[in-house]
Amino acid sequence: MLAKRIIPCLDIRDGRVVKGRKFQSIKDVEDPAVMASFYNASGADELVFYDITASAEGRKLFTSMVSDVASRTFIPLTVGGGISTIADFDRVLTSGADKVSVNSGALADPQLIEEGAHKYGDQCVVLSIDCARVGGEFHVFTHGGRQDTGRLLKDWVHQGLELGAGEIVLNSMDTDGVKEGFDLEMLNVLSDVHVPVIASGGAGCKEDFLTLFKELPWVSAGLAASIFHYKTVDIKELKQYLADNGIRVRL
Repeated sequence: MLAKRIIPCLDIRDGRVVKGRKFQSIKDVEDPAVMASFYNASGADELVFYDITASAEGRKLFTSMVSDVASRTFIPLTVGGGISTIADFDRVLTSGADKVSVNSGALADPQLIEEGAHKYGDQCVVLSIDCARVGGEFHVFTHGGRQDTGRLLKDWVHQGLELGAGEIVLNSMDTDGVKEGFDLEMLNVLSDVHVPVIASGGAGCKEDFLTLFKELPWVSAGLAASIFHYKTVDIKELKQYLADNGIRVRL
C-alpha cells in the first residue's frame, strides 16, 4: 500500500492566505510565500494552492503568486482557481505548479479535463469538487461554493474519471472549518474510485486523520488548512502518530 499523504492547503484571497468555516466567515492568516516556506520545512508531502475567488470574480489566477510560492517549495505543488482553458494549464505549469486543479471551469466545460489529460497526462489533472448536502443528496457546487449545480457527486466524479482526471479532491462544505472530523459519509460515495482520493474538510486533531485512514483505507491523503496554519497540529508529529498506529506515511 502506498504511503498516506498529509497535505496543507493555502486558500488565497486578495494575495493573502485566508481561512473560513463552511466556505464563509473568511479570516486573514498570512502571506502565501511565508506559509509555503513553513510547509516546505514542516514535513508536508505536498502543498495545494487555491485562488478561491478567481472563478467567482471571472478572472484568471494570479500566476505571480504561484511563482513566488513555487520558488519556496521543493514538494509537489497543486494549483487551482479560475482554470477554464488549456492555456490556463500552460500558465500555471510554467509558473511552477506540478499539477493543475480544475473545478468550476471543468463543470462549465467538461472537455477541459480531457484536453488537460491529453496534453499533460492524467497525473497532472486534479478534479477538485466542492460538495454539500441538499435534500438528503450530495450536490456539487461551483464558484467557491456559491452556486449549486444540482449535479450529484457520484455522477460528476465518474464523468470526470472517464474524461481523464487522475486525482480527486473532495471538499466537504458541510464540515469545512468545523474541526469535528472528516466527512466520512460523503467520502464513502467514492469508495469505488480507481484514482487517488484526497479528503478535505473537517480535520481538527491528529485523531481525525487516524480515523480517516482506518475507516476508509482507500483514501490516499488528508488535506487540511487551519489546524496546520495555526499550529494546532504539527505535521511531523502527526505523521509519527499515524506511523505508531499502523498507518504507512513518509517520515
